[in-house]
Amino acid sequence: PPLCREIVIDADWNPTNRLGHLATIVSKYHGSYYTPDEADEKKTQHAVCAPIARAFKAIREDEGLSRSLIETHKLSQETRDLRSELERMKGAYDTSLLETIAKKRQAETNVSSIQKEVAEKTGALNELVRKQQLLEASLERDPRVHELFTLAVGVSEGDRKALRDDLRRMNFWYPVQRLGMEMLFLLPLLLVFYYWNSKSIAASRPFQTLISSHLLVIVLIPVFFKLMELLYDIIPRKLLKKIIDILESFKLVAIWHYLLIGAAILIALALIYLFQKKLFSREKLMQRRIAKGLCQNCGQRLPSDSRYCPACGAGQYMDCKHCHEPTHVHGKFCRACGQSAG
Repeated sequence: PPLCREIVIDADWNPTNRLGHLATIVSKYHGSYYTPDEADEKKTQHAVCAPIARAFKAIREDEGLSRSLIETHKLSQETRDLRSELERMKGAYDTSLLETIAKKRQAETNVSSIQKEVAEKTGALNELVRKQQLLEASLERDPRVHELFTLAVGVSEGDRKALRDDLRRMNFWYPVQRLGMEMLFLLPLLLVFYYWNSKSIAASRPFQTLISSHLLVIVLIPVFFKLMELLYDIIPRKLLKKIIDILESFKLVAIWHYLLIGAAILIALALIYLFQKKLFSREKLMQRRIAKGLCQNCGQRLPSDSRYCPACGAGQYMDCKHCHEPTHVHGKFCRACGQSAG
């Protein structure tokens, strides 16, 4: 579960930051429809994750304890914001003090007002720090919090490595399994439209050929994007981020967009080539027309043993260069001697 990743893999727990980590995680999931442990409660959890998920659930389900942790998180944020504001005000105070030394009357007023505001902010900061320390001391004594800290710190480096390895395998195989489930819906449609298209071409039905070919392309579009999504899920996002960061550092991030555009063009050309050569090639069309007794030029049905098409006038036979017997103009082999007609 994501919770286990945050606690075991992402967070480095020690006595100075552990309560802040826990407060951040509880605040993140508080009030959310998604609860990190219930989503996988009925499934077999990882051996490292299961006790940690149970310990976190005990903390999250206690309303008072959760509220205290959320309050700690808010106090921590307010303290950081107040410290930043005080640093800014002290800089302004130093500037006004220098102006006062230079005997500027207005600056004296500024120094006095800033000094008063700094004193007020400092008092508020001290009060926030006091409240936060009292609340943290109370939380540190809670046995459920102590149990979670013990479990988080007690995860060995070998267990962390095993969890990372299992996560990498899951990140690879889960997208593959998801694609397989999606293909169970898309591939039957693809096969139906391909079969319809091939039969329409063989039967010389131009209207059905047009419709079936368009439907075939429409089904291929989500198949293509699902394959691209699979590649994006399998390729580590950190690797992509590093590549983009390197390009940005050299002010060459536009190259990334050109590479994507170029890749899309190459893939589109490859698909067009595949359709033309494998699915809708002229050679296959001619072979189907010959087998059906159709005109090799216009596709109309020919009367028996016609040497010329009565619809377009195209000749249907030529003399074989090996045996000099009549053979089909677009046939690959001579119908009399079987030699190549090329």
